[in-house]
Amino acid sequence: MLEDFLNYIEKNSLAEKSERILLAVSGGIDSMVMADLFSKTGYFTGIAHCNFRLRGTDSDNDELFVKEYAARLNKPFFSIGFNTAEYAREKGISTEMAARELRYRWFEEIRCKYGYNKIALAHNRNDNVETILLNLCRGTGIKGLTGMKPLNGNLIRPLLFASRSQIQNYASENSIEYRLDITNDEVKFIRNKFRHQIIPLFREINPSFDDTVNEMAERFSEIREILENHIRTVKQNVVIKENGETVLSLQKLLEYGPQKTILFELFQPYGLLASQLDTLIKVINGQTGSLIFTETHRIIKNRDEIIITKLPVPQSKDFFISNIEDFYRLPFIESAELKQVTSDFRIEHDPHVATVDASLLEFPLKIRSWKAGDRFMPFGMESFRKLSDYFTDRKFSLPDKEKALVMESAGKIVWLLGERIDNRFRITSSTRNALIIRLRKNFRVF
Repeated sequence: MLEDFLNYIEKNSLAEKSERILLAVSGGIDSMVMADLFSKTGYFTGIAHCNFRLRGTDSDNDELFVKEYAARLNKPFFSIGFNTAEYAREKGISTEMAARELRYRWFEEIRCKYGYNKIALAHNRNDNVETILLNLCRGTGIKGLTGMKPLNGNLIRPLLFASRSQIQNYASENSIEYRLDITNDEVKFIRNKFRHQIIPLFREINPSFDDTVNEMAERFSEIREILENHIRTVKQNVVIKENGETVLSLQKLLEYGPQKTILFELFQPYGLLASQLDTLIKVINGQTGSLIFTETHRIIKNRDEIIITKLPVPQSKDFFISNIEDFYRLPFIESAELKQVTSDFRIEHDPHVATVDASLLEFPLKIRSWKAGDRFMPFGMESFRKLSDYFTDRKFSLPDKEKALVMESAGKIVWLLGERIDNRFRITSSTRNALIIRLRKNFRVF
């Protein structure tokens, strides 16, 4: 087992002998076997334990057990307690997903803070089978059928080569103590349903079912590499720009036809589920404004483009400016200055720069998100326009509308930031002093 362990680490380039490894140890048989194997390899290791507080005193006893184990081996020990159930309720996710989010985030914090190179997780070969079937049940692309990876960024899984029975035999032969988690037998958890009810039925049909699934996953990994290379080419051709949002050329996208595999792999990084593919196709073929929400993004058709925006859309707060210096508190303002209007005064024709008659302003000024009913008199016009109508005339996309900010004085709109000033505040022959405000070029309002 130890030889196989070392060979697996070397074959998959999981860690160098000079690297520091943080072991995620729950106290269960898998993680205790992993810790024992690492203790015989010469790697510098630390032990991290999460107390999810889901099993009362049993959870606390697990933590104590791992702490005492680390002390016997004179290993650095890190632990943390989570109110997992409350976190799950707040996020509206399952307890399993909550525990996953909490532990991975904390492991990475410990890794960075204490100088560890890798985080070792004790997933085994059987866990990989369960994961693949879970993905298949929920709907997945090629990636989900490849299962867990031995190396994924800073995460390593050095026990993926071993079956659960091999781990049990090793624990027995080496008298390794471990804690039993009674919740592993509760089929109310989806993974346990697969482990105790569904997979045994597959093994009745095919005694080598686990090997079959893992071999299939290896083949899909190779297919995935081929597909990912193709998707990279597709993305290079169809993505017009990426600057806070991703914009795709609809014409170029349609050149690849209604191939669901390509669409799924292209949009899956933005949270698209396999079950949403048909809806996505309707959006692509629909009218301007057709949209679909994923868990993380909004995908919307805007004329000949597909615009992908990360959720939630940031809601701008109100900013109040009592004097010129206050402008510099705002992250999107580069400069603000008062300048005397003389015969050689020139106005910059740049939408990122507003030049207005300072004498017409009443402080405090206010910068806020636009709202329904807002009206202004666009520069060069003598009549009012609703902002909503102005946006339509200028063919602003929905994301652009949502990010629009206005600056107002005494309830009057002075400037639609990054776009146009109000004609009432323009520079005229009677203007003596101008206020010139410049937006940061890297701050995209539109």
